[in-house]
Amino acid sequence: MTEQPIGPILDGLGTTIDLDEGDLVASAMVIAKVIEPNGDVSLSFCLSEGLSWVEQNGLLASAQQIMNQTTIGRRGDDA
Repeated sequence: MTEQPIGPILDGLGTTIDLDEGDLVASAMVIAKVIEPNGDVSLSFCLSEGLSWVEQNGLLASAQQIMNQTTIGRRGDDA
């Protein structure tokens, strides 16, 4: 395996984020489905520099709660 910058990969997938003027992204966790050349599927993730395990768990738990809220529209939802 070779480490690669995630920015160009996310750009290629058309991934965007909805930010207001002056918003600052302080940290990030990216979870990705990876399809290997032989067709096997795996899960990969990357973290922004300096993200502690406490922050990692907090981001993951918060994201799961947001995804589970079906009655509240999330930023960027078209529906």
